[in-house]
Amino acid sequence: MAETTGRQPPALLALIRIIDGFTDRTGTIISWLSVPLVLSVAYEVGSRYLFNAPTIWAYDATYMLYGSLFMLGAAYALHKGAHIRTDFFWEKFSIRRKGWIDTISYIVFFFPSLIMLFLISWNEFHYAWLINETSDQTPWRPVLWPFKFVVPLACLLLLIQGVSELIKSFYMMRTGVELEHKAKVEI
Repeated sequence: MAETTGRQPPALLALIRIIDGFTDRTGTIISWLSVPLVLSVAYEVGSRYLFNAPTIWAYDATYMLYGSLFMLGAAYALHKGAHIRTDFFWEKFSIRRKGWIDTISYIVFFFPSLIMLFLISWNEFHYAWLINETSDQTPWRPVLWPFKFVVPLACLLLLIQGVSELIKSFYMMRTGVELEHKAKVEI
């Protein structure tokens, strides 16, 4: 985070640093889900094509691991600025206007949507846990509540990072100074 002026409130800067550090750590931990994902796919490919013995668990394991990696990585992507923006217009705006747009967007769209998604997905997870719901995609039939827990957990991580992003955008709106410049991510 760039120290631009001495005008930043120290408590808010500390909160931003704590939240961003938390998101960096959780993002690193979550990235390790790619290892069992790759191993399960490689095992399935080897079993299927080398030994003509496909597994009954690989399909469920891979979609659950990939879905978890994708969902849980969203807060880290938000922190790093990897979500999509219309850069054609965005780069032409002043820092204050960017702050206004982001502040309003977080308050009007981001937080209400994620809170609703959190509540709905929490109820889905809770119900799956109560009835010990299982998948009917394969004969393996794994329990689904751990996978369904990923959605409210991802919402919670996004909400936490959203607080940091809201503070940064509000500061931009108020002062015209960017606390953190997010480089354009090329894919």
